[in-house]
Amino acid sequence: MPAARLPRPHRFDAYVALAGLLGGLLLWGFGLATRPKDEPIVLFPGAWPILVPLAVTACCELMRRAAPRVALPVATAALVADTVTQGNLLTLVMFTDVMYAAVLYGTPAAARRIPWVTGLLSVAATVVSFAVWRVPEALLIGVAVGIMSFAPASTGLIVRNHRDAAEAARLRAEQTALLAEMDRVQAVGAERARMARELHDMVANHLSAIAIHSTAALSLDDPATTRRALGVIRENSVMGLAEMRRLIGILRDAGAETEPAAAPTLDGLGALVGTARANGLDVTLEAAYDRVPAPVELAAYRIVQESLTNALKHAGPGRVTVRLAQLDGSLTIAVTSPYGDRDAPRAPGSGAGLIGMRERATLLHGTLEAGPEDTPDGKIWAVRATLPTAEGDLP
Repeated sequence: MPAARLPRPHRFDAYVALAGLLGGLLLWGFGLATRPKDEPIVLFPGAWPILVPLAVTACCELMRRAAPRVALPVATAALVADTVTQGNLLTLVMFTDVMYAAVLYGTPAAARRIPWVTGLLSVAATVVSFAVWRVPEALLIGVAVGIMSFAPASTGLIVRNHRDAAEAARLRAEQTALLAEMDRVQAVGAERARMARELHDMVANHLSAIAIHSTAALSLDDPATTRRALGVIRENSVMGLAEMRRLIGILRDAGAETEPAAAPTLDGLGALVGTARANGLDVTLEAAYDRVPAPVELAAYRIVQESLTNALKHAGPGRVTVRLAQLDGSLTIAVTSPYGDRDAPRAPGSGAGLIGMRERATLLHGTLEAGPEDTPDGKIWAVRATLPTAEGDLP
């Protein structure tokens, strides 16, 4: 099994280690030490023993970021060795930096533990020194221990907490931006879907009538029939153009100077049915409702409009019935038409009509079903929708 290899030192740490080593060698070259030769604690007097702790501490500086769990114990041992020599100021300075880095770059557990340990050591050094020597100067030993260990450890903890807080704030900002972008994409998608439904429902009815009547005008050699067909074509063209202008006005949002036309309401069902009759459908309308919210009115109007368009394109000969009733906090819509046996529709379609109707009902927490049904009078195509009218039930 290959031996574990220490990670490569950071470039900045290499500069720090080199600066500390050169600074220590410069002090050593000038004969500057932290303690005199005759001090009782100095067990190894002379200039050369000073270099060993200095070199070891400089090596620990190399690993201050890459391996703080290794650097701190080794640097502590070097500091202890430095105390029994005449000492070098740069050894002490580099040790404080290793202590600071051990808290800043070490594990979260080490970052919490080291300040407590160094604080207790500072208090213990103060108490023990005063108890042994009984002079005020003995308190300076605890102060020195605190400056060498507790102060850099506390500074490292403060910087680490600020760094973690900044990183957390950055992550929250990124998450907020991501959520905002997701909301924007969803809003754009929802708006595009809404405009697609509006465009389809507004234009499909008129274009289907134009396609059917233009086919009749081209296929029948009857001036009167052709004239009636062209009249229907012109009427649907004008109405379709007005609807398109209304939609363009909404998209442009011209503001106070040019307000877009109001959205259609259930009061316009009579005109809608009249247009369907003009287009050739035998339509009857039965409506019994009170006040309903504006979103429900628009959805109900569009469902009836699309159902009549489908009947114009697909239904067989016979009566088309439109019924609206409001009961128990909901508006029910039923549009029935003879089930046609045509090989092909009278006008081409995209199949998006039923999808749009279901989307409108779902957005209002309602339901919509469409399909053939058997009745005593024959097979019919029925579109049945239920839309809640209570304000609390609407999204």
